[in-house]
Amino acid sequence: MDYIKIRFGGGFGQLQSELEETLNNLYRTASPVFSGSSQGFRPATDVFETPDEIVIMAEMAGVNKDELSIELDSRAVKISGRRKEIRRGAQARFHLAEIPYGYFERTLFFPRPVDPEKVTATYAEGMLEIRVAKAKTLSPQRVQIQD
Repeated sequence: MDYIKIRFGGGFGQLQSELEETLNNLYRTASPVFSGSSQGFRPATDVFETPDEIVIMAEMAGVNKDELSIELDSRAVKISGRRKEIRRGAQARFHLAEIPYGYFERTLFFPRPVDPEKVTATYAEGMLEIRVAKAKTLSPQRVQIQD
């Protein structure tokens, strides 16, 4: 499971790794639908917010739209899929091979609760865009205690 990386500067690498592992274990226990490991390539993503929604942009060059899956709840979104390897023929000899292929899975946590019923996803020119409405903030309710 992957997270949005926050870099604090030099010397915090070990702390960051331990925090990611702890959060990974906690979230997998709390929400099994988002468990799993990441293999293959890891799409670059941007996450930002507007006044009304959270927006995720993911670079998916070479991935067929039918190979993509998006699952979300009010706290996180899981993007998974497969980038199929391009056949190059038996005689091909690589001099450089940097393009990763195969299955990928990326789970990103929202910076605030969202409304999973209000989501749109579009895919064009190798970019996946997911827009999710922010959840309405509810004011606390007073609860009457029964006898």
